[in-house]
Amino acid sequence: MTISCVRFIALGWVDEQYIRPTMHFPYLGFEWVTALGAQQMYILFGVMTAAAIGIMLGAWYRVSAVVFFLCFTYIELIDKTYYLNHYYFVSLVAFLFCWVPANRRFSLDVWRRPELRTDSIRQWTLDVFKFQIGLVYFYAGIAKITSSWLIDAMPLRIWLPAQSDLPVIGPLMTLWWLPWAFAWIGMIYDVSVPFLLSWKRTRLIAYLAVIVFHGVTGMMFQIGVFPLVMIAMTLVFFADSSVVEQGRTTSRRNSVVTFGLVVYFVVQILVPLRYLLYPGELLWTEEGYRFSWRVMLMEKAGTAAFVVEDRATGRRGYVDNSTFLNAHQEKQMSMQPDMIVQYAHKLHDHYEALGMKDPRVTAEVWVTLNGAPSALLIDPERDLSRVELGFHSYDWIRAR
Repeated sequence: MTISCVRFIALGWVDEQYIRPTMHFPYLGFEWVTALGAQQMYILFGVMTAAAIGIMLGAWYRVSAVVFFLCFTYIELIDKTYYLNHYYFVSLVAFLFCWVPANRRFSLDVWRRPELRTDSIRQWTLDVFKFQIGLVYFYAGIAKITSSWLIDAMPLRIWLPAQSDLPVIGPLMTLWWLPWAFAWIGMIYDVSVPFLLSWKRTRLIAYLAVIVFHGVTGMMFQIGVFPLVMIAMTLVFFADSSVVEQGRTTSRRNSVVTFGLVVYFVVQILVPLRYLLYPGELLWTEEGYRFSWRVMLMEKAGTAAFVVEDRATGRRGYVDNSTFLNAHQEKQMSMQPDMIVQYAHKLHDHYEALGMKDPRVTAEVWVTLNGAPSALLIDPERDLSRVELGFHSYDWIRAR
């Protein structure tokens, strides 16, 4: 994560994603989380980088873990445009680091305070990471048990031929049967690998599969640090049993930690299942999609044409989205219903400030999902400026 933080600053992404945009798309309930000024944002990233180094070296570890978690999560909450499963995973792992004493050996904290050193660790400090990793894989695998993935091999039938220019393996990407092979292998891998890593007899083979799987996907697809993070994190399954304490302690502090972690994992189990509360096709409506570990299941694109109408005069006109959004924001907004509404509210406020009388905002949004013909995503006649977002299902999203 230290390298990732430095890379984020060096490539100018702080400026591009958080400073230059004139609007952001906050998560529901976190509208109060806003971007800081330019100087403050760079200071924030600098503090986060220092905290990542602190975790890596075990220097002022507990403070470093808490600071990194707060900084990283704050940055991720600013704009859901940039939501990625692996960023969410990093935030969760950072949260777990706040609870575990990972600085008791081979750390600068032990060098500063030798009394911290211990040659054993509690079993739960390993199990929390194993369980978190297992949840990610298992839910990702269950999500792949669909006709679209296993029978139609979508979106792999779109993605793999596009990789035909890769060195050595490129020509293989055009084999007609390869998308189905990848689909079934990917599903079986995700569902089974947590259990295979947990069993000593299959652990080494399972880890080799982890390296191959994430190595191949990392080479073929632009998925950032996720492959490296998972390859590194799954090493926790190889903990030396000779240094693991199996006993239990009943101190008040440990009881609080236990209660907190139980609540945390209950939430982690339930949140990915919330999509069951919503009608319609999940990948189309995206109601309950985020935070549900649906990894690489769709190729989705859209175009959104917004019309603003002055209620007093009847004058109307189309909006140039690039005036308000950067390219990535526009791309993500054009296929995600809640972001479409947030943008419509922004347009309403903007044009009202310019003198329009309670502007009416509508949008014609065409979306294609996994190679299917484009279809209207939302009701083009609905005044989006008067739509309220919440955790309920939205009747203005059209069925595909």
